[in-house]
Parts: sequence; C-alpha cells; structure tokens
Amino acid sequence: MSSLTSKTKHIVAICGIKNSGKTTLIRKLIPRLNSLGYRVATIKHDGHEFESDVPGTDSYYHQKAGAYATAVYSKSQFMITKKIEGITNEMLMEFFPEADLIFIEGCKECEYPKIEVIRSVNGNEPASNPKGRFLIATDILDYKTNEPYTSLDDIDTITQAIIQRIGKEGNNK
Repeated sequence: MSSLTSKTKHIVAICGIKNSGKTTLIRKLIPRLNSLGYRVATIKHDGHEFESDVPGTDSYYHQKAGAYATAVYSKSQFMITKKIEGITNEMLMEFFPEADLIFIEGCKECEYPKIEVIRSVNGNEPASNPKGRFLIATDILDYKTNEPYTSLDDIDTITQAIIQRIGKEGNNK
C-alpha cells in the first residue's frame, strides 16, 4: 500500500510512440481540467537519460562538479534533481499530495488507466500494453478498432472519458 495521503490519487497515463502528440494532448487537457476544478500534476517518463538542469545555471554547475542532488527554490516553487537508481512513478507521486489527477506521460507498458495517442503519420496500431487502456485518441477519422476511440482534437470527449474513468477507479490501478 502506498503512503500517499488519504486523498485518493487518480492516475492516467498518456502514452504513444515518439512524436505522436502526447505532450500536445496533455497541454490541452490540463487547462480544461483546471477549469473544472481539478488540480493536475504531471510526471514525464523518459526512456533515455536527459540533462536535468539548464546549462549555465548555478545548480547545473553544482551537478557537473559532482553533487548527487541539487535543490533550487524561491518563495513559491522548488525544483529538486537527484541521481538515484530505481526511480518509480510511485516514488514521484509522493511529491504531489494535493493533486486530484496525475498524468504520466509515456509509460506504454504500465497498467495504469491509459489513453494512447495514435497519429496517422506514425502508424495506426497501438503500441501500449492493452491492460488499462480505456481510450485511443487519434487523427485517423475512420480508425478501425474494437476499443473506444475519439478524435485527438476532441478535448471535451477526452476530458469526459478521463472524469468518468477516474470516478470509477477509486484507486491507483
């Protein structure tokens, strides 16, 4: 059992192959869900190593000098970078106790409830683990599937599918 707060955490993964439009979809969903009163957090999974700080900043230089962790904060926000092995989504979720909904971008293999983004320029077959997949968002008008799907541009339908799904979940998986 997770040590997340007693407030129920609702998780939805937004997955798809590289350059399928995951970030664009999340960028459209966040303001829509915010306008409905949901507090949304995001976790971005990256299958590759990445530069964790902006080159030229003091904290970047601290990392390059060998610090295993750095923190930058101001009056209203903070950022922590820390090198550790075995990072999981669940560990990161601990940082968002106030969230009503956490989007995980990526994580095609997870079993969390998920929406897969499929664009015609990248192929037309799902690439994610089907367990948990409750919607396909696509730009293919006559998409052939037995799974629920909608237009990638239909943010209202996608939003309602998320709200309906997290209302039924009641837990993380």
